[in-house]
Amino acid sequence: MPVQHVPLAFVFRSRAKEEKAAVAAKATQTDSKQPRDPQAPKGRPTPKRSQAQSQRRSVANTTMTRKEAAKRQREERRAALERQRQALAGGDERYLPARDKGPVRRFARDFVDSRFNIAEFFLPMAVVILVLSMVQVPALQSASLLLWLVVIVLIVLDSVATGYRLKKRLAERFPDENKRGAVAYALMRSLQMRRLRLPKPQVKRGERP
Repeated sequence: MPVQHVPLAFVFRSRAKEEKAAVAAKATQTDSKQPRDPQAPKGRPTPKRSQAQSQRRSVANTTMTRKEAAKRQREERRAALERQRQALAGGDERYLPARDKGPVRRFARDFVDSRFNIAEFFLPMAVVILVLSMVQVPALQSASLLLWLVVIVLIVLDSVATGYRLKKRLAERFPDENKRGAVAYALMRSLQMRRLRLPKPQVKRGERP
């Protein structure tokens, strides 16, 4: 039989093509077995372990951001409380608490601060009455009980008169404003000693508000 000679270039070229095809098929199978990361771009392989860890670290860093946000909120709250404290001392309407804001509440404060109130002397008189009641003298103990009764009656009468006059003045000065709770607010203020009142008094005694 005649022997057919095959060119060597054809043999080497065929083997090279076969090897390349085998490598490509193996790579395709390997890539298809690996799940694609949802954050990876389409057509690209799944990120390596080091890349996944770096992504997890970036997610963990968001908790630090939340901590920083909470810290910022605490600082803002502290600054707001400081502004409120200064407003209570100086009377700045912008930063006063909600219960002290408004022209009605300001007038109620000025009305109480411009006059003497028996209720503001309640604490000093209560201390005196307590000391007298502890003395082992029957006459002083009886006097302390009588004095206590007189103080309570005077405070009640003075508070009723103050509330009535304040309610009338508020109706004249603020006919269209909401005056709910203003009288009770003023009476609670009258129970405090003048130097301890907050917001600080803005009028002198005897000065017409």
